[in-house]
Parts: sequence; C-alpha cells; structure tokens
Amino acid sequence: MRTTVGIIGAGPAGLLLARLLHNAGIDSVVLESRDRAYVERRQRAGILEQGTVDVLREAGAGERMDREGLRHDGIELRFARRRHRVDFPALTGGRSVMVYAQTEVCKDLIALQLKEGGPLLFETEALAVEGVETDRPRVRFRSGGAEGVEDVLECDYVVGCDGFWGVARSAVPDGRTFERTYPFGWLGILADVAPSHDELVYARHDRGFALLSMRSPTVSRLYLQVPADTDADSWSDERIWDELERRFETDDDWSLRRGPITQKSVTPMRSYVHEPMRHGRLFLAGDAAHIVPPTGAKGLNLAVGDVVTFARALTHRTATGSDDLLDAYSATCLRRVWQAERFSYDMTTLLHTAPGATPFEDRLQLARLDRITSSRAAETDLAEAYTGFPIG
Repeated sequence: MRTTVGIIGAGPAGLLLARLLHNAGIDSVVLESRDRAYVERRQRAGILEQGTVDVLREAGAGERMDREGLRHDGIELRFARRRHRVDFPALTGGRSVMVYAQTEVCKDLIALQLKEGGPLLFETEALAVEGVETDRPRVRFRSGGAEGVEDVLECDYVVGCDGFWGVARSAVPDGRTFERTYPFGWLGILADVAPSHDELVYARHDRGFALLSMRSPTVSRLYLQVPADTDADSWSDERIWDELERRFETDDDWSLRRGPITQKSVTPMRSYVHEPMRHGRLFLAGDAAHIVPPTGAKGLNLAVGDVVTFARALTHRTATGSDDLLDAYSATCLRRVWQAERFSYDMTTLLHTAPGATPFEDRLQLARLDRITSSRAAETDLAEAYTGFPIG
C-alpha cells in the first residue's frame, strides 16, 4: 500500500489532518488500532477555541457543531464565595469558545472521511515506523487483531497522531523532554441533569479545585480535585455531590442541580513536551509531542494547531517545491505549545490546592485572583489565552 501521508491515529488530530489534506488534493491513509465504536465514544476534551471552530468550519466539518454545539462567551471564576465573569468577546475583539465534545468532532470527521476521503482503517495497529531519514518512510502495521495480517504502508511523510504511548514518538531517536507531574488529579463525572450555570465555572476553594462544565443542555460534566491515586469507585454519588456543593458555595442564592451520575473516572494531571516535533520525514502531532493539564482546555486545540501547521506546510511544498515550512514545523508548533503549557500551568497553580500548601501560598492564590478580577489587562491576558493563541 502506498500514499503520500501515512497518518497514525484516528483521534481528532489524525482525522482532521486527513480532511485538510483531502481538501488540498493530497492523498493519505489513516491507521487506527481501535474500532470505530471505541473512537466515537471515548470521552476527552469538550472546549473548542475560536481558531479550532474556524478550522472545522473551513474544512467542511462544522455543520453539526454549529447546530448542536454551545457557544460560550465567557467563564466564571469563583473564589472566597465570590463570583466573577470573564467576558471573552469584550476582552478579545469578539472571540469566544464552543462546548462540543471531542467524541462529536470525531464522529463528524469519521463520517466525512468515509464518505469523501482516503482509506480510514480501523482495528489496524501500527507496529513500527521505519526509514524516516529517507525519502520513502514506511509504517509496518497489522490488521485484524493479534492474529491478523501484517503489511507495510509506504509514504512520503508519516504523521504520528497516536498519543504518548504510540509507536511514532518512540521512533524519534533523540531529542529533549520536559515534564511535570502534579500530585493531584480530577475526579470527573457525567450526570443526566441540566447544567447549574450557563457557562463554565472554575472554583478555587480551600478544600480543592472544582469545575462545572457541560456536554449538552441536559448533560452536566463536573470535576473535583482529588489526590492523584484516588479510585473513582471509592466516591459515592452522594459524597461527590456534597463535595461539589461545598466547593461551589457562594454568598448569593446560586444552587447546584443534582442528578443521576452515569460515568465517573479520575484523570491524572501532567505537563509534557518533546522537542523537536520532527525527525526526518516523521512529524509528531498532539499528545505524541505534548500533554497539558486540562485546566486550560488546550489539549485538543493544540493538536488542531499542529495538524493545520503540517497541512499548510505540505500544501506549500506541493505548490512551490519549497521545504521551508516543513523544515520550520517543529519551531512553529513549539512556540504555540509552550504558550499553552504556560497558560495551563498558570491556571492549574492558580486554582488547585497543593498538598502541604502554606497559608502564604494560599494568600498568593487569592491575590492572583484578585488581580485578574480587578485589572482589565490581567483579565484580557486570561481571555486571550483561553480563547486561543494564533495557529501558525
């Protein structure tokens, strides 16, 4: 099998890249180890930056997003029983974000790829990436499970969108890694109840961070800061709702709606960057190259930035014969990556209670929040970062 671009991984990054390349007249093959049902139901991010929304629309993948997604023009910061709304359009010249789950983005892109695009091969495991220092790299893969048939995909370029544990990252022989592991995680729930607020609420509390989010007008997504080694099943539903009420408490008459919890899990918190994001004709994108704590809502959006940068660079090469943009891929992506890492780290340390934190550190958190809520400049910096850094 032969193609121009071999894409490993059918998450939002790999699927969007295939769509962008298709629209540019460049052929690709997508290899995905899981089955379609798994890809379309795995719960991940739910906040799309303005730039991501624009890219999906331009790619022809925004129709259902615009119909069913929830545009949000701000977030609420909650601390010391106080509430403060950050107005995104007023601070950023009109930018906003969209609440639209990664599962739905994947469903839309899969449908388009199967209808119009190149091969999208589910239950096809990439085993190794070879020859990336030549002009004919290849991906060895196996389809049909552990007893399946092995074959080779020959390419001009390989893009690894297969996450931290995938084969693409391990095919980069050198480079530097930067990492931070946090001593807490998020206990996340899905609940069949209408959201208790019409925008996301980020709450800093002495007992720990909490986040009120949503998946639809009838499904709430909420998170609690918990120790990193927490077993989600050790928390009863009643205990979860009681703790959420404590952490979202205010001095007004706001109240938290409760409902049946349909899913609960614990998400670890870490920051990770691999430099460079390219080796020969192998390009890393998304979690294969970088991971951010979810506090800044950047993970999916960073992956989108990576594949847009690659697609533009390859389209430029096809049109001009110049490798300049491909050669600049890693540096171009990393500028955006490190700004997102910085913002995600700032939001995490601003809102979470670190184990063993001193009263001095607690007061610094409150001072930082006071600064954001009393200074238009500080508030604008948060709004600009949250709604998204420029792509490319």
